[in-house]
Amino acid sequence: MLTEERQAKILSLLEAMGSVTIQQLMLEFNASESTIRRDLNSLDTSGDLVKVYGGALQKGTMYNTTDDNVRTRMKQNAEAKVRIAQYAASLIKADDFVYLDAGTTTEMMIRYITNKQAIFVTNAISHAKKLAEIGCKVYILGGEFKAVTEAIVGEEAVATLEKYNFTKGFWGTNGISIQKGFSTPEVKEAMIKRKSMENCKERYVLCDESKFSKISSITFASFESATIITTGLKQPAFKKFKNIVEV
Repeated sequence: MLTEERQAKILSLLEAMGSVTIQQLMLEFNASESTIRRDLNSLDTSGDLVKVYGGALQKGTMYNTTDDNVRTRMKQNAEAKVRIAQYAASLIKADDFVYLDAGTTTEMMIRYITNKQAIFVTNAISHAKKLAEIGCKVYILGGEFKAVTEAIVGEEAVATLEKYNFTKGFWGTNGISIQKGFSTPEVKEAMIKRKSMENCKERYVLCDESKFSKISSITFASFESATIITTGLKQPAFKKFKNIVEV
């Protein structure tokens, strides 16, 4: 196969999948590792893809290493967040033991919760206050307070999570990548997300379309580990996945 033909097919695979690994491409084209690496280096230099350790990402994937202030994020993509929050809240049943992650979309869920008999655990002070105000029983994690996201984080909060077994959980994320999964900029917050997801039966990640093809510093779960609730998704690389629910 000519180099140009192989590289064109690599870009087609990226458009369909969002990310590829070197091992995948070696099998796909029956080519050596050195050949595939040369192709990826060439396509990265020309700006047709983003080369990463062990493979490549579709062009347009963005990296983010800092958190926006929670009040700033409240105003971003508000209409989409309302639709996502309404759907997510409808999934909560009377006998559920629910984990509610800190975040603007998870906070928005609270106004649409109708099953007040469910029990909630959260790492967000604002969430706990609003849940209590609507008559829900709620527990809040103890630990370090992170002002930017208004979340409780750190080792003490992780230790508290060890005793819980949730029926359903809802999380926010700063980025979603097929290869890198769900990610957030700060390691202490990632620890809380990871542990709470490990201790949950049904896992839901809530995010608007702007979070797709973005990668933050710390991965807290794999792409396949949760159902993604979103709306207005336009990126073709993600359309084929059955764990994405558009509302």
